[in-house]
Amino acid sequence: MELTPETLPDDVDALKAAFVAERSARVHAEARATGAEAMVAHLKLLIAKMKRDRYGQSSESSRKLIDQLELELEELEAADAEVAAAKPGQEGSAVQSFTRRKPFRAPLPAHLPRERVVVPAPAACPCCGGKLSKLGEDVTETLEVVPRSWKVIQTVRERFSCRACEAITQPPAPFHAIARGRAGPNLLAMVLYAKYGHHQPLNRQSDTYARERIDLDVSTLADWVGAASATLSPLVELIRRHVLAAERIHGDDTTVPVLAKGKTITGRAWVYVRDDKPFGGRDPPAASFFYSRDRSGEHPNRHLAGYSGILQADAYAGFGDLYDVARKPGPVTEAACWAHGRRKFFVLAEVGKAPLALEAVRRIDGIFDVERDINGRPASERIEIRAKRVAPLVDGLETWMRAERARLSRHAEVAKAMDYMLKRWRAFTRFLADGRICITNNAAERALRGIAIGRKSWLFAGSDRGGERAAAMYTLFGTARLNGIDPQAWLADVLGRIHDHRASHLDQLLPWNWMTPAQAAA
Repeated sequence: MELTPETLPDDVDALKAAFVAERSARVHAEARATGAEAMVAHLKLLIAKMKRDRYGQSSESSRKLIDQLELELEELEAADAEVAAAKPGQEGSAVQSFTRRKPFRAPLPAHLPRERVVVPAPAACPCCGGKLSKLGEDVTETLEVVPRSWKVIQTVRERFSCRACEAITQPPAPFHAIARGRAGPNLLAMVLYAKYGHHQPLNRQSDTYARERIDLDVSTLADWVGAASATLSPLVELIRRHVLAAERIHGDDTTVPVLAKGKTITGRAWVYVRDDKPFGGRDPPAASFFYSRDRSGEHPNRHLAGYSGILQADAYAGFGDLYDVARKPGPVTEAACWAHGRRKFFVLAEVGKAPLALEAVRRIDGIFDVERDINGRPASERIEIRAKRVAPLVDGLETWMRAERARLSRHAEVAKAMDYMLKRWRAFTRFLADGRICITNNAAERALRGIAIGRKSWLFAGSDRGGERAAAMYTLFGTARLNGIDPQAWLADVLGRIHDHRASHLDQLLPWNWMTPAQAAA
């Protein structure tokens, strides 16, 4: 019933009861309104995150984000100041002049052969018919490509008979990259690198070869890929042993769609990267890939069954058994990734314009700035610099986060980002006492980038066996790239030599020990 002066009761107790009821109803209404506003804000943030994941750029350049937010603030302040300082009748403003830089065209690669094409000159002066004398010449360079050429190599083995004993002699047949195969090592390397390096499925390759009047159907190409993978399996095993012999490795995984009965399932591709260059190590870098049908924790336990070093990874719960102190042969030491922790704040700062998230990004970027300066230095030197310059920044970040976290609701998005780091603070700060540990797990994420790009081209792996084969090829090509050599040239040379190579010296064919034929001849 609506209260009016005429309907108000005369009794004081009744008035008090009506006042309390009205006050309670108003509090409940405000609470509902506040809850609705919070839900609206949460849904808007969720929509913005989904739009960013689908349409936004994946780069997390903090300087661009901070500059953009500061620019918005500066524009507002400058507009206010301009209005306040503007004089009546004064129009326009002074603009600082600048000099536009002249565009510079880089020269064409010097190592390419040059073919001179001389434009015919007139025999006599076109004006008077007099004799001409050369003053010089102007040279214009144009980059050109020679189309791919195909050829058939005929290996001839002549037979001879002895006139004395009538014995027949013939040189032995050379080894082939594929037993009884008709593909040479360069062709096999091209097919493999196109499939796993350039993400071109075999059906597209078959169509490309057909346009060049070379008929190679998909089944033939698939047989070649499977046979070459079996031939190269000893090198894959050597690379995996080398990776697991490291003191510190990076680990990560990504999704791989796999064809199943009438549908696709989501498999996983795992990678473990050895890269000792950040702390001055001289051992060559390498990447080892594995495939699994699901993301169960048993897979990393199997991959790292004999490993007991340092693992830099995200907060995936499947790695938890590796960190158990009762694990045999020993627990794996966990090192968290600051890039993952920073990413949660970065999204909130970019999408939600949250001041606390922006401040967290600023503080973390200060740590990253120091880490960039000490990248590649010896481990002992990194520890000393971290103790002087990084440790105060880390302590300040922890103090600030714990103080701000106490004021936030547990449902706040910024609070969840803080909890991600604070609950794992020991793993996040382990790098301060160990110079071998990097601040991020970017080495593993870079190794998986090719798979993330390739998923859009090959859509899915044909089977579990195909996923395992792909992991082996990614191991070879990824390791070759980390060592700065041409994967296709290396693979072509290895396929031509591996059958004639002694099994005890297979390590000579590994990417970091490989020499080009010209280097080997020299």
